[in-house]
Amino acid sequence: MKIIKTTANSPKRRKTYKIASDTDYNAVMSEIDKLMAKGSKNVSKKELAEIRSLALKAQAYEQRKYVIEPPTTFAGIIEMKMYDLQLKQTQLAKKLHVSDTKLSLIMSGKQKPDVSFLKVVHKELQIDANILLEAV
Repeated sequence: MKIIKTTANSPKRRKTYKIASDTDYNAVMSEIDKLMAKGSKNVSKKELAEIRSLALKAQAYEQRKYVIEPPTTFAGIIEMKMYDLQLKQTQLAKKLHVSDTKLSLIMSGKQKPDVSFLKVVHKELQIDANILLEAV
């Protein structure tokens, strides 16, 4: 792990972590765990700031390392939106003004979505129409 220190003339000498590998990431997570093990009542403001800083660096590393590709299938796009909106399939059917059966058939790939259905999906779920058309 690379530890970068501020210059000696700097009034505050504070170590900062640069996460470039899984080893660095594990060391940062270990440092976070060590600080958090003190308990919320025993952590100073400086330590809280350090936890936050380390957590943000760890989060940035995770986002660089673990890239989730967006779905490309019609059902995958709809399922992702259902997850985002925290909707169940029956709730989504009501929102789209279709029967549970029709939505189920479309989601399972047994029925192709018609133009009116695509329009409603675009309008109600605010999904780019081009993405929907490419997925069908």
